Amino acid sequence: MSQKQRTLAAPFSVSGKGLHTGVQVTMTFLPASDDHGIRFKRVDLPGQPIVEADVDHISDTARSTLLEKDGARIGTIEHALAALTGLGIDNCLIEINNEEAPIFDGSSRVYVEAIEKAGYLEQEAERQYFEIKEKIVVRDERTGSELIALPDDDYSLHVLISFNSRVLNNQYATLNSIADFKNEIANCRTFVFLHELEYLLKTNNLIKGGDLESAIVIVDKDISQAELDRLADLFGHEHVEVKKEGIMNNVDLYFDNECARHKLLDVIGDLTLLGKPIKGRIIATKPGHHINAQMTKALKKAMLKLENRAPEYDPTAEPVFDISRISELLPHRFPFLLVDKIIEIKQNSIVGVKNVTINEPFFQGHFPEEPVFPGVLLVEAMAQTGGLLVLSQLEDKYSTYFIRIDNVKFRKKVQPGDTLIFKLELTTPIRRGIANMRGVSYVGGKVVAEGEFMAQIVKNNN
Repeated sequence: MSQKQRTLAAPFSVSGKGLHTGVQVTMTFLPASDDHGIRFKRVDLPGQPIVEADVDHISDTARSTLLEKDGARIGTIEHALAALTGLGIDNCLIEINNEEAPIFDGSSRVYVEAIEKAGYLEQEAERQYFEIKEKIVVRDERTGSELIALPDDDYSLHVLISFNSRVLNNQYATLNSIADFKNEIANCRTFVFLHELEYLLKTNNLIKGGDLESAIVIVDKDISQAELDRLADLFGHEHVEVKKEGIMNNVDLYFDNECARHKLLDVIGDLTLLGKPIKGRIIATKPGHHINAQMTKALKKAMLKLENRAPEYDPTAEPVFDISRISELLPHRFPFLLVDKIIEIKQNSIVGVKNVTINEPFFQGHFPEEPVFPGVLLVEAMAQTGGLLVLSQLEDKYSTYFIRIDNVKFRKKVQPGDTLIFKLELTTPIRRGIANMRGVSYVGGKVVAEGEFMAQIVKNNN
């Protein structure tokens, strides 16, 4: 059953300190239109540049995920993105006035609470999932990290973390459905080993905005209380002690496996950069931002391959529109009606079929010795299929007049005996009687022609 896209019902703002940069930052989350996706706007920079939440914009994965486009950077975005995905928000514009998202307590809790308070709005467009169709594996032989993507009817994740530590060795976390994100994952905080803190701050110039409230601090080596006090003073925190299990007494764990659950949260946030909600099962061993990014890139490659694949066609299945219904919607008649049937129609896309025979009248002259389907008629057939997508959604009698055609390419010859499959998709929502589409024609699973179309929708006089 199809689901509608969601955006926020109202804007909201959150403010805090960036973990690594220490900068004070405000993020304002705004409702966005259908098919907008998630985007960041650096309102503090000239021209207020926009950076799409897209894996292609990842520039660094050391300790957090950093996006960069045309010089505009936004870091530590994974917790905010996980919250949006976990609560099913498809479209959102995030205005940010500095280069790093606030860390808060190291989880997605603040974002989730703010989203729930703002509420969500169901939109007109259908949610377009990326459904994992086959096993995809990415590995890092050096670290032993591995992510596996498998087909599933829901979005589920299984994470195993493993450290050479007597306190935090192996932990496992499972999220059987993304619908359980709020209760099972959102509050789970990031973690750090105590021996890393001073090194990160002084040597790597990181965690300048960190304090002992923004992470679970794990102590897995003997350390004196005096040394603990010195580190607490370094971070401007009151003096703390180590609990029996090796966790500083500045926090109480929400779950025994909270560290593994937080790594699962990070995986969700990083995979959000695919740009579409996922239907599939993710199994992650020793995940981190770098390997998460590699899996997101592998998923995007598979997604683009799937999107460019020819639609499946079963000639025995009953069509969505037969030739009688097509003739009711289109004004074209012999010899210029170039669509035989429609086999799939959605809100933003349509798939049509034409069986090419030697009896087509144009083959008498194009060409008598080597019949080839004219390229101009391939364009016309795609245009007619796109017209059916638009006209089928209107109650009164309308016609579509194509007023612009761009980027048309012909890949292979089409000849008698071929079955043409046309797929047309809206590239933007229909506004002010203008429809923009991209069309692809296939024969035998291979692209034979493609192009971009702009059509004007005009009401008929009679």
